[in-house]
Amino acid sequence: MSGEVSMIGSVILALFLAGYLGQQYLPPPKPRVIGLDLGTTYCSVGVFNPGVGDVEVIADEEGRKSIPSAVSFTLTEVLVGHEAQDLADSNPQNTIYDAKRFIGKIFDPNLLEQESARYPFQVINNNGSAEFLVTTNLTFTVSPEFIGSRLLLKMKQMAEKHLGMQIEKAVISVPAEFDERQRNYTIRAANLAGLEILRVINEPTAAAMAYGLHKVEVFNVLVVDLGGGTLDVSLLNKQGGMFITRAMAGNNKLGGQDFSQRLLQHMMDQVLQTFGIAVSLKEDVHRLRQHADEAKLNLTLQPSVSVRVPLQLQAAETPAAGKPPVLFQMTVTREAFEELNADLFQKILEPIKTVLVEGRLKAEEVDEIVLVGGSTRIPRIRQLIRQFFGKEPNTSVDPDLAVVTGVAIQAGIMGGSWPLQVSAIEIPNRHLRKVNFN
Repeated sequence: MSGEVSMIGSVILALFLAGYLGQQYLPPPKPRVIGLDLGTTYCSVGVFNPGVGDVEVIADEEGRKSIPSAVSFTLTEVLVGHEAQDLADSNPQNTIYDAKRFIGKIFDPNLLEQESARYPFQVINNNGSAEFLVTTNLTFTVSPEFIGSRLLLKMKQMAEKHLGMQIEKAVISVPAEFDERQRNYTIRAANLAGLEILRVINEPTAAAMAYGLHKVEVFNVLVVDLGGGTLDVSLLNKQGGMFITRAMAGNNKLGGQDFSQRLLQHMMDQVLQTFGIAVSLKEDVHRLRQHADEAKLNLTLQPSVSVRVPLQLQAAETPAAGKPPVLFQMTVTREAFEELNADLFQKILEPIKTVLVEGRLKAEEVDEIVLVGGSTRIPRIRQLIRQFFGKEPNTSVDPDLAVVTGVAIQAGIMGGSWPLQVSAIEIPNRHLRKVNFN
């Protein structure tokens, strides 16, 4: 009997030794499960590299690690991501974005009409579900999950090109407040893109994983997720590797797009004041919008930026053939940008206060403040959060890529990648509700 035990022990030891030597001297296997962040405004795809043990966020052919969550329909093709976003001003009725706001959701007719009023494309009611009306050489409708599927297919193709292999399995993130129907429709979108979803993970939990909080002893984690179009604040309780979402609040009509819009309107006012002509051409609006977005990004690092934009400045209905463009120039300071958005920035604190009240927690009892979403890079926003809590928020992870990083870690776990990671276990909170500020 002792001989048999000794033999089994030798076999196990040999297997461990073979595994160790394989890790040390053989090229690591390629990841077979991808992590997907299907965001409202931008989306990303990442992988956990076996052997190396790090996360790689996959870039597109231009080196960009996020693609706009936009799909544009033309007479000849369907464009996705940056190419679609470029048509947002020239083909507004057929360029669909923010589809995540509608996916799997049942709407009251009045609420859907109210929600759709803010978009240049047409949203119609199909028995309580939202669909988008598209008119090219034909008129047809597409569902939110179809729009999602085109974005997911684009990211799947990016991953396949980068890895040099076919990808069929993925882990995907969703907002913590998504109900079962919304989660199922998100999975349906992935299935339409040819992907099998192994697990759905909440975005705040994914962000916490990106910061490594699933592996350290913290209890109360506050996640502030401020992206291009939405603000979501979640209070997580964590013990060991288990997370429970204790409270949620947010504003689904507040984000980086609103800050850019304030700056765009200011620039258009300055054009009128300088030249005495209002901006009317779609091409001029598009150029100004691009420069407003660029200025907003640069002001996170610099105290001021110079804007130089060539404009046609002519009435759309009476174009002046051959008229040379004028050059609009202005300097935008960080102080001026903060003044333009002062009331919007203050609104960020409202859901933070609410989740603390709902979670019966004082500000000083929060162990970690995690920032997610590119808009949390804005210095004034970080300052407001720092002043409110009296401590520095955790900024050790790129906020644009925090969610996709966490999802990629979970994808590595589902794929059995080495070195092994601690999986985050989410405990459903059936009584949870999200408080919305609009």
